[in-house]
Amino acid sequence: MNRSSDLLLDCQGLTRHFGGLVALDGLDLQVREGEILGLIGPNGSGKTTMFNVVTGIYGAHGGRVEFDGNDLTNATAQQVYRSGIVRTFQRSRMCLELSVFDNIMVGNHRRLNHGLWFNLFKRGAFADQYKKNYAEAHELIEIFDPPLAERLDFPVDTFPMIDRRRIEICRALISHPKLLLLDEPSAGMTHDETMQLMDDILTVRKRLSGLTIIIIEHEMGVIERITDHCVVLNFGRKICEGTFKKVSTDSNVQEAYLGVE
Repeated sequence: MNRSSDLLLDCQGLTRHFGGLVALDGLDLQVREGEILGLIGPNGSGKTTMFNVVTGIYGAHGGRVEFDGNDLTNATAQQVYRSGIVRTFQRSRMCLELSVFDNIMVGNHRRLNHGLWFNLFKRGAFADQYKKNYAEAHELIEIFDPPLAERLDFPVDTFPMIDRRRIEICRALISHPKLLLLDEPSAGMTHDETMQLMDDILTVRKRLSGLTIIIIEHEMGVIERITDHCVVLNFGRKICEGTFKKVSTDSNVQEAYLGVE
């Protein structure tokens, strides 16, 4: 994956500040199609801000975001979603009272027919659309956990955190994205649950060919296990890039995490 044609996301000189605080400071970051990139760094280093700028939650104060050959700099969140970028959040954003299926369909609104005439009078077509979407949601979540796929009509608040994370990722994947951004998917889970979820993500990557993933994660065992490439941030700047082995032994990275005497 060294050809320039494989480049999917290209951030050049990305800058974002909040008053006098510079959250992103001229960040250059490239992601190639099909890879899993680990985005790591101490708390406050700019990782989630980078996600927020790329996905249109925050505007960039400088730099450029290019995705799949298109300029998405300061695009709206809706435009980013339609281009094929989706994300999850560190804190779960599930609608707990709704069913698993309903939560997954929230992520599929671009492909649903919302017209009043269709939903009120085209009952046969509506039923066909429902069956198709139900089958697709079932197939997707079965990749993560077959028993969970048999409980699509259960409310989300009846499930443990690991299943809620699985549902949340499926909600992102149902729209057939090209790039999936995962913001600390292991938050709130035990070590064993985290390892199970990482196995799930690796399985999804194999099954959904062409899917590219950027993952923010503090647990280094996770980063070592699933990433092809790592970028380390500190104070909004990239301080190291390479394989996990390279960045984990870099003196600048160690200083950022551990400080110096």
